[in-house]
This record gives sequence, C-alpha cells and structure tokens, in this order.
Amino acid sequence: MEILTGAANPILDRWFESEVLKTTLSTDAIIGAFATPSMPGTAYVLFHHVMGECEGVRGVWGYVRGGMGALSNAIAASARARGAEIRVNAPVAKILVEQGRAAGVVLANGDEHRAARVVSNLDAHATFLRLLDAKELPADFVESVRHLDYGSASCKINLALSEAPEFRSRPGAGVGPQHHGTIHLCPDRTYIERAYDRAKYGYISDDPVIDATIPSALDSSLAPPGQHVMSMFTQYFPYTLAPDAGSLEDNARRYAERCIDIMTDYAPNFRRSVLHYQVLTPVDLEATFGLTGGNIMQGAMTPSSLFFMRPLPGYADYRTPIRGLYLCGAATHPGGGVMGACGHNAAREILREH
Repeated sequence: MEILTGAANPILDRWFESEVLKTTLSTDAIIGAFATPSMPGTAYVLFHHVMGECEGVRGVWGYVRGGMGALSNAIAASARARGAEIRVNAPVAKILVEQGRAAGVVLANGDEHRAARVVSNLDAHATFLRLLDAKELPADFVESVRHLDYGSASCKINLALSEAPEFRSRPGAGVGPQHHGTIHLCPDRTYIERAYDRAKYGYISDDPVIDATIPSALDSSLAPPGQHVMSMFTQYFPYTLAPDAGSLEDNARRYAERCIDIMTDYAPNFRRSVLHYQVLTPVDLEATFGLTGGNIMQGAMTPSSLFFMRPLPGYADYRTPIRGLYLCGAATHPGGGVMGACGHNAAREILREH
C-alpha cells in the first residue's frame, strides 16, 4: 500500500544508506511527474520505472538500435505484413458517431473513413474533448475528463555533439562505460526540492534536474563517426509560465543554456562540443505529439488515476461511453512507458468483445 500511495523518500531511506544512491534512484520517482520524491504518489512512479525488464534482465532500460523511430517502423512493418494499411500525415479531425456507436473518422482534409471500430491512441482529453462532440457523451463523463490531471514540467533537450563528454570523475577522450548508461546530474534530494519550488510558481528551475543518455555511444548508426547525440530529460519547466516569467522562446533558450552549463560543470569539454540542440518544452510536446499539457504519460501517474481508475473509474477496460470506440494508449492501464502493455490489453478486450 505504501508503494502504491506513499512518497519515494521514506522507502529509499529505509532500504539504502548512501545518499548518492538514494538521490540517483529518486530521479526515477519524478519522471514525467510534476512532483518531488517527498510527495505522496512518487513511490509508485519509482516502482513503475524499475519493474520492467529488457533482454531478460529485470529493472533495466534499453536502447533501440537505430533510434526510437526504429521501434515504430518495426511495429508498422509487422502490421503491414498482416494486411494493415497505414496512413501518415493524415490528421484526424473528428470521430464519427451514429446512434451512439463509432462509425469511423473524418480527416482534416475532409476524407471520410468508415469503420466498425475505432481505436484511439490519444489521451482522454484529446479523444473526447477534441475529436468528439460533447453531446455524444454523458455530461458527467465530459466533466470528469475536463478535470483529469495533465500537470507536467518535463522538458526534453536533444543535442548533437562533436565529441563524447570527458567527465571530471572519469577523464579521458573517447567512449567508455561512463557513457553507456543514464547520466544523472542531481547532487542530492534537496536539489530536487529547490528545482521544484521555482516551477510550482510558474518559473523555470534555476538548476534543473537532468537525466541524460548518449545512445550513439552504443549505436554508431545515430551519428557521424566520432560524433554523438545526447538526449536530456530534464525537470522542471512548467507548462504554464507565470505572467512575468517572459516568453516561452526566451525561457526555453535560457533553460537549455543552463542545462548545458550544468553538464559542462561535470564535463569541461561539453559546451564546445555542442553543435546543435533542440528544446521541447511541455507546450512543444503538446503541439508536436498531441500530449495534453505536455504530459508524457498521457495523464498523471498518481493513485487517483491508476489501475481501475485509469483514465476514469468505470472506464478502465479500454472501452468508452461510445460503443465501438476504444482507448489503447498510455491514458489506460498500466500507464506510460514503452512496453506495449496498454495496446496489448486493449487488443485483447476488443477481440473478446467481437
């Protein structure tokens, strides 16, 4: 019960002695959450991120050879091999409903596609409030969807590097084991609390929490010889900035430069190695990927939105108030993460019903 509802800090304090280790593990308790490890609900976020496995090894994450797009391409190839037709650059404008049942979709260009079943990988807000007319849904359901928590302060920074970082703690040029895993830049748990304090009032963190990976250290196909790509997953960059915080563009630039400064404190060659970088704030994540509020989990992973209550109580079986319309993404149980469980479960329920 404590893992499902409590804070991460007490559990980490009970099981570990090293503050360095506790701090490193605590960053997994705030991934995609607008919270700190001292807040209730973060114990489950930590558990959620360490309960999986890769290549038969429990509790670890893995890289996708060729980049994350290669995973999407593999899924697409498998679907096409079984007769699926995939349309890209074809945004859906509306889900058709006839006599309380899903009847297909209308694309932004006006094309209409009829179907006996419609399955949405979007979050609940995007599916029910953007693609459906509210009058097609129960009023209390619509009201509940409006109040789902999409709070987020995650900012993604992608960087192209001319060389690998040379860390003070392990000097030497070239790629070594220190470049293979996740790089956590977060001195202690108090640092996390201070970073959050600024964000809760609508300001970017002065000293962001940084989790970085260098996938090109293991996969040479991602960058030219000798060069690298780095992914920084950072917190906290609030979705809604305070009125006096300045423009989104200015905050994004200052935030990214601060993250580069922090990395350079640990690896002196880092700043000069940065060739280009891309900043994806929560607003950008929403605009680019359709993630409401920029929430990468398609909704908060807090106790009130988990298990039989995800996305809403009474609708945790991947079905919706519209017959023939289903949800299959991270908005459903068991939530966010690249694991395929949501889609697998949804497919099983659809097959069971039809």
